[in-house]
Amino acid sequence: MNFAVLASGRGGNLKAIIDAVASGKIKAQLKAVVSDKKDAYALEHARQAGIPSIYINPKDFNDRESFDRAVLESLHEFKIDFVVFAGYMRLVSSYFIRQYPHKILNIHPSLLPAFKGTHAIKDAFSYGVKVTGPTVHFVVDEVDEGPIILQETVRIDPQDTLETLEEKIHQAEHRIYPEAIELFVQGCLKIEGRKVTQLKVGLTDTHSCSQ
Repeated sequence: MNFAVLASGRGGNLKAIIDAVASGKIKAQLKAVVSDKKDAYALEHARQAGIPSIYINPKDFNDRESFDRAVLESLHEFKIDFVVFAGYMRLVSSYFIRQYPHKILNIHPSLLPAFKGTHAIKDAFSYGVKVTGPTVHFVVDEVDEGPIILQETVRIDPQDTLETLEEKIHQAEHRIYPEAIELFVQGCLKIEGRKVTQLKVGLTDTHSCSQ
């Protein structure tokens, strides 16, 4: 399977994904990295790994869907089967989502449905919760509402600062995101309404899944 990563920032999760592909933990081909930010370091991660890096300027388009159509054109050139968001800070249009139904993965730095939005780590820390952590989910029209694939809990210790909590959550993200992607690649995820069930991994060289 071929996939692309859309990213807007430093690319920490992208680097974890690149490493997982290189080591064989993700058995799919990362064909392209697309960004809406010219100076996103994610593009540099892609270049260093020899992966095509594509910058598309949102200012060149009149609306969200026009921009998304340009992104999709690039994805189609690389024959992309599914899409991974890694710190992609743009809301995508319904048109984009319809092109890859239940084939777009995203990671959010809180235990959804708690603390949705762009300041999830800060919001959880300020609220005083004792446990938080990242969530990998499918992307749907509603923001941070897609069926949940994986979550990992992160304890907030009394000595934690916002900065140390951010680092702990990022480390958890780097563990579970490649795992979730590989589960998808192997066909191990079954969606029933809001629930995602992990099918059993068969004892074969290809680690195929079964009911």
